[in-house]
Amino acid sequence: MIIRRATQNDMPKINDLLCQVLNVHHNGRPDIFKGNAKKYTDPELAEIIADDNRPIFVAHCDGEVVGYAFCVFQQHIDNNILTDIKTLYIDDLCVDEAKRGLHIGTLLYNYVLDFAKESGCYNVTLNVWSCNQSALKFYEKLGLVPQKIGMEKIL
Repeated sequence: MIIRRATQNDMPKINDLLCQVLNVHHNGRPDIFKGNAKKYTDPELAEIIADDNRPIFVAHCDGEVVGYAFCVFQQHIDNNILTDIKTLYIDDLCVDEAKRGLHIGTLLYNYVLDFAKESGCYNVTLNVWSCNQSALKFYEKLGLVPQKIGMEKIL
């Protein structure tokens, strides 16, 4: 298993994995997430891949991308209420449905943690939808704890 920065050549498989994530969210919250949609256009995805402030890491096994972690550096310099800590936000983490249970997600997460430490980050954060119970359990197993909770009332 190799984990590395994504390249433009990885875009077809990244798009496949993005669709898998979208389907989980659409099935859990069809009132919010469209079905059969694409999160990024190819030019948008290519721009993200090239952006050092938004690194994408891919897990590569036997010549194939089997997972990814989309990350974003965040820092609030000279904010009135927030400290200047540097955070690496995991915007999206996915392992191919056919490869789940092989600890690829754990390897990706640990790689991201090491990258964040090497980059001088104070913490790593992410959001998880409450309808995605398997992801919630996965992140709890890795030792993540709630930082904040988003709530809603549907009208």
